Amino acid sequence: MITTEILFMAQQLWDYHHMNHPLVKSDCILVLGSHDLRVAERAAELYLQGLAPLVIMSGGLGNLTKDMWTESEADQFARIAMQKGVPAEVILIENKSTNTGENILFTQQLLKQKRIDPQSFIVVQKPYMERRSYATFKKHWPAKNLLVTSPQISLENYTTDDIPLERVINIMVGDLQRIKIYPAKGFQVYQAIPDQVWEAYERLVQSGFDKHLIKE
Repeated sequence: MITTEILFMAQQLWDYHHMNHPLVKSDCILVLGSHDLRVAERAAELYLQGLAPLVIMSGGLGNLTKDMWTESEADQFARIAMQKGVPAEVILIENKSTNTGENILFTQQLLKQKRIDPQSFIVVQKPYMERRSYATFKKHWPAKNLLVTSPQISLENYTTDDIPLERVINIMVGDLQRIKIYPAKGFQVYQAIPDQVWEAYERLVQSGFDKHLIKE
């Protein structure tokens, strides 16, 4: 049962995972694939606002989608963006990556093959993965200018039949654990975690929201 107290703690994690970057014109919109198709809609919205001339869709089938779909995240995202009015010729597709680190590394390889060298990126991701995407990108591509955004939606309104609240909380808890431990593994840059956010994390784990944790 998801109580008012659990919702309060989940909101603390939700807020922390957001970077709240004001967006400016950039060279490229990099869209990180996932089970949330609204990320593709957000990317299309940004392109149509004129915030970048190039859109890269990155994502094969990851932990959350390999049992859901047979078509890659990137290919589905590209189709959604084109349905929203993004021209096919401005979209590049990287459809082999299976995690956030590979999203960045395989995108680097794709751009090198295409002889394209953007200096500034808007990364589009799920709301509760903004910060981890930022930390991963900065580890692998520190010299690039980076802004991160996501579908503009509250925690209360985010959940769907396919993405229920319990699952969202489990994933947020797991992502916070990764923000904590991944810098030492060389996967991300360090991000400070406020004490009250970590306390909320620990209480959520104790309440059983541990399905997305790495078992160390």
